[in-house]
Amino acid sequence: MPTNDCSITMLGTGAAMVSRCYNTCFVLSTPQTRLMIDAGGGNGIFNQLERARIDLTGIHHLFVTHCHTDHIMGVVWIIRRVSALIAAGKYHGTLDIYCHHEAAHALRTMCALMMPEKLYAPLLHGGVNLNILDDRQTVRLPDIQLTAFDINSTKTLQYGFCATLPDGQRLTCLGDEPCRESGEFFGRDAHWLLSEAYCLQADEPRFNAYQKHHSTVADAARMADRLHARNLILYHTEDETLDTRRERYTAEAAQHFHGNIYVPADLETIPLT
Repeated sequence: MPTNDCSITMLGTGAAMVSRCYNTCFVLSTPQTRLMIDAGGGNGIFNQLERARIDLTGIHHLFVTHCHTDHIMGVVWIIRRVSALIAAGKYHGTLDIYCHHEAAHALRTMCALMMPEKLYAPLLHGGVNLNILDDRQTVRLPDIQLTAFDINSTKTLQYGFCATLPDGQRLTCLGDEPCRESGEFFGRDAHWLLSEAYCLQADEPRFNAYQKHHSTVADAARMADRLHARNLILYHTEDETLDTRRERYTAEAAQHFHGNIYVPADLETIPLT
């Protein structure tokens, strides 16, 4: 681990159909843990990790939110690469994947159908472990306490999580849909709140955010303010306005939220201080 500080590195910040940035996924780093959250929609995850200078052999924990292609397909590639590294003696320890039962079933099925048996073996016999979590179940990673929760998605079973960091800060990831009661419970008074924000309010008719079951920047900011969060990180956006995204999203969010606002680009690292 290169630093004793806690941070988030955004490997991708885009929604499902983006082409100018990578799908939303990130790495939460603490002094003793590197936790990857989702892995995007394909083997582009390897390029993102390389560009972020994050060595896959140092990642031993991976949280999967749900089964949509832009979140889970990259996990299949991670399993394949880790399995090959294990076989070559270049990956030490295990990769622990945390997810709900639907995601576990999807990963087992995809890996069995699409991988050579020798690469699927670590998922069957150890090396790569699927840890199925129930709603509101807590697991303890080396220096993170992680509680998964059902976000009550309108589309498919999806988990968010609340992580207690080594210094006691709470970081809550709300998934990629508008915040509902379960998310409000875990997001209230959070030090760090991660929320999807598909587009600006004025652009909603253009991007059909509500039809896609997503929030606007204004929606996310009002929610964060209502929950008294201290810091708001916005992600899972459209990619047609990347050149002005940070400036314009921050300006709209600031009209409704009184804490610190972050609109990161792909590969950007945010210190959690």
